Amino acid sequence: MEDDVVIVPNIPMLSATSQSKHAARFLRLAMASIMDILKIKPFVQVSVGQLLWGYEDPLLKLAKDVVPKEQKLPYEEFGLMYGKNGTSTDRITIFTGVNDITQYGIIDKYNGRSYLPHWLNDDCNRLNGTDGSIFPPHIEKNRILFVYDKDLCRLLPLVFDEEVHIKESIVGYRFTPPENVFSDVERNPENMCFCPAGQPSCSPNGLFNVSLCQYDSPIMLSFPHFYLGDESFLSEVEGISPPDKEKHKFFIDVHPTMGTTLRARARIQINLAVSQVFDIKQVANFPDIVFPILWFEEGIDELPDEITDLMSFAATVPPKIRLGIIIGLFSLGAFLFSLALFCLIRSSNRQSTLHLEGSNYLATAQFDLTKKKAKDSK
Repeated sequence: MEDDVVIVPNIPMLSATSQSKHAARFLRLAMASIMDILKIKPFVQVSVGQLLWGYEDPLLKLAKDVVPKEQKLPYEEFGLMYGKNGTSTDRITIFTGVNDITQYGIIDKYNGRSYLPHWLNDDCNRLNGTDGSIFPPHIEKNRILFVYDKDLCRLLPLVFDEEVHIKESIVGYRFTPPENVFSDVERNPENMCFCPAGQPSCSPNGLFNVSLCQYDSPIMLSFPHFYLGDESFLSEVEGISPPDKEKHKFFIDVHPTMGTTLRARARIQINLAVSQVFDIKQVANFPDIVFPILWFEEGIDELPDEITDLMSFAATVPPKIRLGIIIGLFSLGAFLFSLALFCLIRSSNRQSTLHLEGSNYLATAQFDLTKKKAKDSK
């Protein structure tokens, strides 16, 4: 699979030309000359493995030699998943919930920061969400969950969608992003603070501009096949099928009592916003277009049986144990009360019998004494 050869847009080149659109004209002409010398073309032929994990790019190699050290990119090769090999150098601090269980799993600091550095105000830069693997317990359907997505460089809100059954024994709540999460500012004014400063407009409906956290590369993220986006994106590109909600939506299934993630599908599409630049002949005939590169899916399908069995036990048995203890204590209390009542009644009956027997004895004794006195007097 990774050895398959594909022809894809030259993302480093098209990023550079798009960024030069508003630069001085002599810089664009110089860039065109450099690309001629290096024989750089707008499309490249690479293997799937190279596209994902990295290949040597002449523009990046040139930048390494000429760009000042403090402005250099942190990588020497280009790949959509370059450096994402299952390890992370990020340092994340989260709340344990010891002092406040509602904060369990919430991010406190990310690489020492309490806020992100990318966006225009603190509301869009806030970090009070989880990494998506755990959430605070006792989740209600009307609650909004927040997940920090490193690729999006922001918190992603999630709202309740439906109840789902996991292996018949566990009921989970499915949460998905609201339909207007990537809407333009006319449809969702709250997205205004995600607009890069100095740009004439924000992202079109259905796209999210991540250039501010991707070294100013004109990268636009969306849901696969522009799901929930404008239909015009589909008409501008040949060979892409209409979106399918079941195949392309983003969701997380959460256990409502424990807050544990049961199943998840994080589906995101990477797009490149290509700009027409007349002074660079390599892209002079390109229209302004959003070009889909690929979409990926990550997450978990089903938890192992050992974990789901343990979760089912933790979710169902403790309430039964509590109910059993309550019933047992009630039964014990009723028994002790009945025993005490029985003893009280028996004690009362015994006192009554002794009193009557004593009365009879006294009456008999008095009668016998009277008879004796009468006999003596005769």
